[in-house]
Amino acid sequence: RLITLLYFLAIYPILLIYGVGITNTVISFIENQMHMAPPSRAVVSFVLLAVMIGIMLLNERVILAVTNWLVYPLIAIIFGLSLYLIPQWNGAALAQVPTTGEFLKTLWLTIPVLVFAFNHSPAISSCAVSHANHFPEGDRDREVSRTLRQTAFMLVVFVMLFVFSCVLALTPADLAEAKRQNISILSYLANHFDNPIISLAIASSFFGHYLGAREGLEGLVNQLLDKPIEPKKFQKISAVFFMITLWIVAIINPSILGFIESLSGPVIAMILFIMPMYAIHKIPALQKYRGAASNVFVVVMGSIAISALVYGLFK
Repeated sequence: RLITLLYFLAIYPILLIYGVGITNTVISFIENQMHMAPPSRAVVSFVLLAVMIGIMLLNERVILAVTNWLVYPLIAIIFGLSLYLIPQWNGAALAQVPTTGEFLKTLWLTIPVLVFAFNHSPAISSCAVSHANHFPEGDRDREVSRTLRQTAFMLVVFVMLFVFSCVLALTPADLAEAKRQNISILSYLANHFDNPIISLAIASSFFGHYLGAREGLEGLVNQLLDKPIEPKKFQKISAVFFMITLWIVAIINPSILGFIESLSGPVIAMILFIMPMYAIHKIPALQKYRGAASNVFVVVMGSIAISALVYGLFK
């Protein structure tokens, strides 16, 4: 029950973040690219969330097939945007040199955001099931490791190239303004360079995290009931719950970065770093993973991410 609760708490706040982020992206697009006065925030967020959650009530197999196909265009878009920004590099960010103490403190407080940025845990259970169906038992560990290694390589190369390209193309003042407006860097780039295509490059992650959040909520509720709720019925119940809560948060418009730093990042760190290490030392089926030097690294990084939350709460 604790693991299920943590799993839900790790993914549900991300869903809330996407509800806020997508609303802000569309409002910014209407204002800055279409040069129109947008409807009220309540109307925009309600329509967007109703459409996306409505899509999730359709055939899941079709949705997953479409989102799987979207992976490759999204990689191409991120890579293309990284190259597109190169002529705009100005180096203003490099002119601000912090002291060693300031750099280490910033790095420490950034770790929860990095954990969030590279997290793809909602897809891991589906990945494990897929490999179990396609490979014999003796080959599964090797094939899963190969898949995750390739995924990690693509994430680091394409995401970090995009991050560095954004930072070098914008000034620190631009980045602060994007944070103040509470919009994604893609939306800010679209407004800054007057290119509407850039602002369209935010999409399918909502659907993946919706599935993960619903999976966690269903497990949590059914563990508390004597008789589990039929899946089709639970899909409709969870849709109402997510629609109401996401709409309320989208209207309130909390700071996305603050949300990540104070809640989502550290909880994800607990799920990704601490719980697996605990399981390795407590569950007999996982004993083959004990004693690896990487386990120490995982615990240390997870503890650092969680400590950043504690510092943020009491500073």
